[in-house]
Amino acid sequence: MTEWTVYIVRCADNTLYTGITNDLEKRLKAHDTGTGAKYTKSRGPVELVYFEMSADRSCASKREYVIKRLSRSEKLALIAVT
Repeated sequence: MTEWTVYIVRCADNTLYTGITNDLEKRLKAHDTGTGAKYTKSRGPVELVYFEMSADRSCASKREYVIKRLSRSEKLALIAVT
C-alpha cells in the first residue's frame, strides 16, 4: 500500500499552495521545474513548509480539502505548530 502525503509549499511570491502526492521529493522537483501544478508554474521556486502523512489517497484528499478551506492565517498557524 502506498503512503500519501499532504503538503504545503511557499512559493517565491510568498503565496501558499496545498497538494497531495505519493512521492514528495519528485513532486517538489516538478513544482520547481514548472511541471508540478498550473498554480506553481510561474511562482517557483517553492519551499516545503508543512507536510503530514496519510494512510491512503482518500484520506489525503479529504485532509487537503480541509486545509485548502483554511484562511491564510490559519494555514500559517498550522505551519507554525510543526
